[in-house]
Amino acid sequence: MTAQITIGHERSGKPVEFDIEELLATRLLVQGNSGSGKSHLLRRLLEESAGMVQQVVIDPEGDFPSLAEEFGHVVIDGSAYSPGEIEALARRIREHRASVVLDLDGLEVEQQIRCAAQFLTALFDAPREHWYPALVVVDEAQMFAPAAAGEMAEDTRRMTLSAMTNLMCRGRKRGLAGIVATQRLAKLAKNVAAEASNFLMGRTFLDIDMVRAADLLGMERRQAERIRELERGHFLALGPAITRLPVACKIGPVKTGNQARSEGLMALPDTAPADMADLLTRDLAADVAKAPPPPAPPPAPRVDELEDSIAHAEERQAEAPGQGLDTSHVARRIEEIIGELASEEGIAFQSASAQYQTFLTRCRRERLIGPMPDMHAFRRRFATAGAGLDALGEDMQARIMQLAGTVEEDLLGPFLVIAKAAHAGETEVDEHELARAYGTSSPGRIRRLLDHLEKQGLIVVREDFGGARTVMVPGLEDAGVN
Repeated sequence: MTAQITIGHERSGKPVEFDIEELLATRLLVQGNSGSGKSHLLRRLLEESAGMVQQVVIDPEGDFPSLAEEFGHVVIDGSAYSPGEIEALARRIREHRASVVLDLDGLEVEQQIRCAAQFLTALFDAPREHWYPALVVVDEAQMFAPAAAGEMAEDTRRMTLSAMTNLMCRGRKRGLAGIVATQRLAKLAKNVAAEASNFLMGRTFLDIDMVRAADLLGMERRQAERIRELERGHFLALGPAITRLPVACKIGPVKTGNQARSEGLMALPDTAPADMADLLTRDLAADVAKAPPPPAPPPAPRVDELEDSIAHAEERQAEAPGQGLDTSHVARRIEEIIGELASEEGIAFQSASAQYQTFLTRCRRERLIGPMPDMHAFRRRFATAGAGLDALGEDMQARIMQLAGTVEEDLLGPFLVIAKAAHAGETEVDEHELARAYGTSSPGRIRRLLDHLEKQGLIVVREDFGGARTVMVPGLEDAGVN
């Protein structure tokens, strides 16, 4: 079996070849701005070497699953497996020498990073008897080996940097040959980039990236302008697996890929303006009704208005009841108003003071005279009504409220939603109801809420890479919720 593949051609038509055996020992770095042809280059390299060596592709953008149909790669959807399952899959991949594409497109960015880090670490930690040669391709490597701290959590950054450093620095002895592709050399950790001995540099425009690329290619800095002038799909190649002197290479054609994607100009539709307007506006209200966005939170009331409204309410409470209303009727109506408020769309996005002011206003409007709940009591009764705890028996309500005794007021609503679902033994957590109870549309805030409640010992959370969560409430029976 020959170890040579043709990656492309020089301007003269001479083929530019890769020595795959040498590549396994020396690793590869690909750099180029968006649109320079990095993914096309990686696809060409993978297609030409598919029959020679095991291939593992870390794909954050979902660009490479099409390799499966033509070359038999197994596509692993990262969002469908838990962290433990991802690690087990990585061990089996090394054992059975399977060529795979780890598709991370269905995950959020930080989940992509953690999933890839655990996957790479498991590949690296495979038993010695499974150290077979494999190409490990990491696209968008600046995500997984950032040069500086970004918005990701510090433990995530340490985890992914360790995994990428092991791949590029120590992976050779374990049969792993790292191939990393990045848009920005300046954003890629230097200890990861420095371990590559082969380079393919595509078009880039920022001076800092051109200078680093020229240094890696052994070019004088005044020659760095050559990198800026490269055409799409053209790369400067250098390295022991390619050539000893820098050569300009046009990457050859590929067999797979998304043929429906068009990055050039295409004819506009010839639809008449009136017909186009009809297409855009027809049944627009129905589309909006399918997924209503959460209403914007109203402006918080001024402090002086809030104090005045509370003071007037207290004055009315002190007056003798002019209407002669029955006290039990007043208490019952107060509970009904709180329940009506809790069921209104968007009320949870208001501040607690705005909710309380709305409650007092409605009570005044109905001329309810009697003891009113203070802010603390109102918030707990509002959370209870919003979670639907009234539908449970008194014993279960008391048990849940006992467990919620140490929960902060602003977290009480979502905790009660979780507790009610846990008691019912539901198999799926209602993310919309949880977000509504917390007054947010941010998945990140929901994750932080669950983390905080777990640290308080109020719940136990299990979350896999697909985003599915299992939440248990200690002290309640049948408490599993996915």
